[in-house]
Amino acid sequence: MWFPVMKLFNLQFLWFLVLLNGLFFHCHSLARHKFVVKETPYTRLCSTKKILTINGKFPGPTLYVHKGDTVIVDVYNKGKENITIHWHGVKLPKYPWADGTEYITQCPIKPGAKFSQKIILSREEGTLWWHAHSDWSRATVHGAIIVHPKKGSGYPFPKPHAEVPIILGEWWKKDVEEVLNMLRRTGGDPNVSDALTINGQPGDLYPCSKSDTFKLMVDHGKTYLLRLINAGMSDIIFFAVAKHQLTVVGSDASYTKPLKANYIAISPGQTIDALLQASQPLGHYYMAAGVYSSASGVAYDNTTTTAIIQYKGNYSSSSSPPLPSLPYYNDTNASVSFTGRLRSLGSEEHPVHIPLNISTKLLFTVSINTLPCANNSCEGPNGTRVSASVNNISFVSPSIDILQAYYKHISGVYGANFPSYPPLVFDYTAEYLPLELELPQNGTEVKVLKYNSTVEIVLQGTNLVAGTDHPMHLHGYSFYVVGWGFGNFDKDKDPLGYNLVDPPLQNTIAVPKKGWTAIRFKATNPDDLWLAYNLIAEGDTVLAVTVRKVLREAASGGRESQDAERVKLKLEIKVEAMDYDKEGSVLRIRGKNILENEHVKIGAFHTLEIQLHRPFVLRKIADGEIDEQYVGDEEVGGGCERFGEKRNPSPASEKK
Repeated sequence: MWFPVMKLFNLQFLWFLVLLNGLFFHCHSLARHKFVVKETPYTRLCSTKKILTINGKFPGPTLYVHKGDTVIVDVYNKGKENITIHWHGVKLPKYPWADGTEYITQCPIKPGAKFSQKIILSREEGTLWWHAHSDWSRATVHGAIIVHPKKGSGYPFPKPHAEVPIILGEWWKKDVEEVLNMLRRTGGDPNVSDALTINGQPGDLYPCSKSDTFKLMVDHGKTYLLRLINAGMSDIIFFAVAKHQLTVVGSDASYTKPLKANYIAISPGQTIDALLQASQPLGHYYMAAGVYSSASGVAYDNTTTTAIIQYKGNYSSSSSPPLPSLPYYNDTNASVSFTGRLRSLGSEEHPVHIPLNISTKLLFTVSINTLPCANNSCEGPNGTRVSASVNNISFVSPSIDILQAYYKHISGVYGANFPSYPPLVFDYTAEYLPLELELPQNGTEVKVLKYNSTVEIVLQGTNLVAGTDHPMHLHGYSFYVVGWGFGNFDKDKDPLGYNLVDPPLQNTIAVPKKGWTAIRFKATNPDDLWLAYNLIAEGDTVLAVTVRKVLREAASGGRESQDAERVKLKLEIKVEAMDYDKEGSVLRIRGKNILENEHVKIGAFHTLEIQLHRPFVLRKIADGEIDEQYVGDEEVGGGCERFGEKRNPSPASEKK
């Protein structure tokens, strides 16, 4: 539920431009990847089934990039169902069309269709990941994004000998779509997974899995950077390595102060970077992961997945590898204390910029709810259907994507009345709350924020239906986790304990059971018209390449034999005037060409019309060099014209 709500914050600050009449711009070559969505047979737990994959791989391919890079991914949907791909934790400044959130920033990619997504890396540095964002397809459609420092820069810690993605996931014997469909039919809790996985493998504690257990070969005395990703559907996971202490150095593509830890607690969607020093006697050692489950009376996957750390060298190892000691499955203190010890690095190269003067304060309750079923026929509490809500609104996916509706001024798709505070005030974390509080409203509502506003959101968990932790992810931003606690948030007392010095910078966080979390960020992904109209001014020079028709004289000569020919023209225009239409959807740039070529004379007057609802490239020139450059691709981005079916309210299992 959180994804469809939090991502809407971006809508007020986004800008996208496309040039009409064939105008386009060339840019430097970009790295390009091909993602083919297709079904592939995989064998796990003694049985074979077809799963949805990217390029036939599970987990999918890892993208290796550098800070500041731009990557284009061409997604071909060869599967049977609609799909989108989300780049989790990538801010995509001024470019939400590539975010990949179904019915929010785009309509889904239909079977047989292609969609090109431009991935703009800005300030991210560390580990991120990508995953499908349609129904439960992300259970098998996911992979790592490794963002290295800019070329010529290094890590704020000694360079490791090797870097290893460790993707924690889940495996169902049944088709995951069948599990989801059963959830929708019955309205109860979903079937829990049959196994946890490390890099797609359950490990040798499960049947028929020993030979394929993931192994990490290490040299004694060397250090390895483990890039952990929780790609599970909804559970916090404990992770540890037998007889090895880990040093956490990053989370969600942001560096942290080094933190020594015997175990790691990682929320769904979160990433953790941890150094492993191979300092133990030669041998085999298990790394292991298990679920943390805080909800009482709710089924969970109580199995343990393993992989093996294997030292290189000559030695005999007749016994089984030792297992690490993981916290107990419901050890809330172990979960929150790990997260609570994370601190931003706060160095000169990686400073902390915490908003101190807050202009917008919001309080959002996060709840499990119930919806009535005819004849009390569902399998939720008292015959109801389990749902979820934020501020008592259970999100309903619209029939077209919200971003398209925003830019094309299509009414009736969403409302702008998402409440800043809970509509009902009660003792949120009390036991035995009245049943009438469990019924949410269904709606598609957006919270509008002003550009450049400084925002604090307090996420308050409730004890409705089943008190549990709630993983939350904010699209398009990272945020500082300035505080957390148990019970009801006290606006007078609790802010006194905020960490306003070095709080962790994250894009995903878990609100603790019967508790709250406070986050802060600055709303700086600006509105399209504001950005274009303020970055370009009279007297500026913009560089464009356009394709236009020019007259070409035929061999026989004479005007009657002239013909039109499409020619690529390069223009360098000195801006003399700018305006936009009354709806704010088309920006016009007028000026004279100052670059002579065979088709366009110096001083020729041109008008460029820019439509403010799709991407484009703009190059602004200052002192003979490109000062501002917004790189686009004629195949990339854009909203969609495809219409889908009205969606049901998100079930509680999709509360992220």
